[in-house]
Amino acid sequence: MSQQNAEKRIIRHVVFFSSKAEGDIDRIVDGLSMLEAIPSVSHFEVSRNRNEDRFGNDVDVIVYAEFENDDALAAYRAHPIYQDCIEIVRPLREMRIAADF
Repeated sequence: MSQQNAEKRIIRHVVFFSSKAEGDIDRIVDGLSMLEAIPSVSHFEVSRNRNEDRFGNDVDVIVYAEFENDDALAAYRAHPIYQDCIEIVRPLREMRIAADF
């Protein structure tokens, strides 16, 4: 892959959350929704998990975001809104699993 193509690869950021209490799921969604306002995000979605799996439903909320490059993802994580979101969501969540590809 050429250097130019490598620089244009979209980074997909997926994060799964579980809530400590079912009553907090909407508060988690609302808190995570703040992240959409960060300018370096090219695409952003947050939603309750709609899957009804007979083996388990450990995931309550999913965040899916896309970034133009590594610098955009780094800017997202460094943005003050990101820290504000952490302060709201972290006390409400049980589990967080993140992946970038």
